[in-house]
Amino acid sequence: MKKVYNNADEALKDIQDGQVLMLGGFGLCGIPENGINALVKKGIKNLTCISNNAGVDDFGIGLMLKQKQVKKMIASYVGENTEFERQLLSGELEVELIPQGTLATRCMAAGYGMPAIFTPAGVGTEVAEGKEVRNFNGKDYLLEYAFEADYAIVKAWKGDTEGNLIYKDTARNFNPLMAMAGKITIAEVEELVPLGSLDPNHVHTPGIYVQRIFQGIDYEKRIEQRTVRKVVD
Repeated sequence: MKKVYNNADEALKDIQDGQVLMLGGFGLCGIPENGINALVKKGIKNLTCISNNAGVDDFGIGLMLKQKQVKKMIASYVGENTEFERQLLSGELEVELIPQGTLATRCMAAGYGMPAIFTPAGVGTEVAEGKEVRNFNGKDYLLEYAFEADYAIVKAWKGDTEGNLIYKDTARNFNPLMAMAGKITIAEVEELVPLGSLDPNHVHTPGIYVQRIFQGIDYEKRIEQRTVRKVVD
C-alpha cells in the first residue's frame, strides 16, 4: 500500500463535509500545521473536530473556526480563542468540553479497540448528565465511549516511508494516542527518511497505525503565550 504522499493537499484530498477529525497537538505545540492549512484551503464545512484545544484566532484550528468550517468542537481547553468564544455564546458552534484525561483515554480506547471506558473524572458534575454511572468497590465511575473519528491528522518530528513516527519532546502530547485512533491516520513530519533509518527502540508510533505520510514545509511553530524574565536594574 502506498503511504507516501507529496504534500498535505494530496494526503487530505478525500476528506469531505461533515466528517469527524482528530487533530493532534497541545496548545500550538505539535499541531499538524500543514494539514490544517490544507483543510482551510479545501473549505469543507460541518466538521466535528476532536482536539485538546481550538488553536488561537489566527493560527491552528482557529483558522478553521474563522471560516466557520467547524460544526462541533470536542476539546478540554479553549481559553485562547476569541472567535471560538463568540461562536459558542452565539449558538453557532456546538461544544463538548471534557476532562483532559478523559479526552486522552477515549482516544486510547479507540486505538486499543475498546468500545468504552469507566472513569471517575466528571462524576457528580455537568459532564455526567445523561451518562451511565456505575459503582466499583464503593466508588462511582462514569461511562465514556471511545471516539469514532474518520481521520486522525497528526504531526511528528521524523517518520519513515512506512509511517513509523518519532515525536520530539512535548510535541509528543496527544499525537501518539490520536495516531492509533483514526480510521485513517495522516501524519505530517518535519523529516521523511527511508525505511530502516529510524532506531526501532525510539519509534513512538508504529507504522501499522499510519495510512498516509508526507513531509511538511514552512513550519512556524508559534509560541502560544510568550513569557520572558523581567529585566531587573
